[in-house]
Amino acid sequence: MNLDFSDDQKFLQEEARKFLEKEEALNRNRAVLETDDKFDEDLWKKIVDLGWTGIRIPEEYDGLGLGHLELCVIAEELGRFLAPVPFSSSVYLFTEAIINYGTDEIKEDILPKLVSGEIVGTLAVTEDLHAPTKNNINLSYANGKIDGKKIAVPDAGAATHAVVVAKSNKGISLQLVDLSAIGVTTEHQENIDESRGHFSITFNDVETKLLGDEVSGWELYESLINQAAVLFSYEQIGGSQASLDMAINYAKERYAFGRPIGSYQAIKHKLADMYIALTLAKSNCYYAAWALSTDSADLPSASATARVSATKAYQLCSKENIQTHGGNGFTWEYDCHMFYRRSKLLSLNIGSLSNWREKLVTSLEQSNIN
Repeated sequence: MNLDFSDDQKFLQEEARKFLEKEEALNRNRAVLETDDKFDEDLWKKIVDLGWTGIRIPEEYDGLGLGHLELCVIAEELGRFLAPVPFSSSVYLFTEAIINYGTDEIKEDILPKLVSGEIVGTLAVTEDLHAPTKNNINLSYANGKIDGKKIAVPDAGAATHAVVVAKSNKGISLQLVDLSAIGVTTEHQENIDESRGHFSITFNDVETKLLGDEVSGWELYESLINQAAVLFSYEQIGGSQASLDMAINYAKERYAFGRPIGSYQAIKHKLADMYIALTLAKSNCYYAAWALSTDSADLPSASATARVSATKAYQLCSKENIQTHGGNGFTWEYDCHMFYRRSKLLSLNIGSLSNWREKLVTSLEQSNIN
């Protein structure tokens, strides 16, 4: 079993890092936070031109026809530079739903437009402050139309289409919706990281297209989330690594009582704890990436393990980065707060830490039974 990336994948990651560094993605994130913009349109257009939105889309639909591992290395760099673009919503969630569950007609219509950037997608599932479950989905689907409201929909301000989790008298289903359709109302909702805007969407008798069937939609959603969890975990380790690097560099440059603060034991302990948490998360993410790329039966437990460890690592690294910077770490002028914001957002976007711990326990119990 080889858990390392190939030379081509490492080259793709290096080029992605160079591109995002050249485009000053971190400064673009700050600019979005300081304005009313919800994402950076110019950076998004350049990412589309590079073909990143078509990495997983088959060549017959104008995509690159590559695999999940290529997405993993891109996700890590997007997390490292906090790129303020709707990549995760459109690529990890929406595109995968279309590839996996769309009819040939839907694929022929949607996938080429995702590659060209004409369509930007998102996933709408949450309806209240509780974690989404099969039993608390109330947005209704009947006669080809949906009614109801979703909240905390990521990047809906940039999205043109959404995959909506809906409920009918037959069960849970996934519905493809054009957000420009009559009866759709989108409203901005404030969150801790406005470089990734979140919105509520109200649907009033809106026409949809069914993905999959009307019965097994929740199982399809769970499968989609298990895949996305691996990619979000890579974003988290990218942000964790950037936070650790910032803390190390500051500890070397900042002097107190005639010595670099990194020479003091308290700071050494912080940096060591960050490194250990990140290394553990990387190990789990590598295994989850392997499980994802090979369609392994271990994916549910592997993705949950990666998600839990990556969430904990990012929370620790972003917090201790602020602490290492001392009083400067709390100021707007330093970048520490941006990573802390993103760590908090990513810790909740597809389920909280406790939710994924429960998923991990359940998947391990199930594997023992089988």
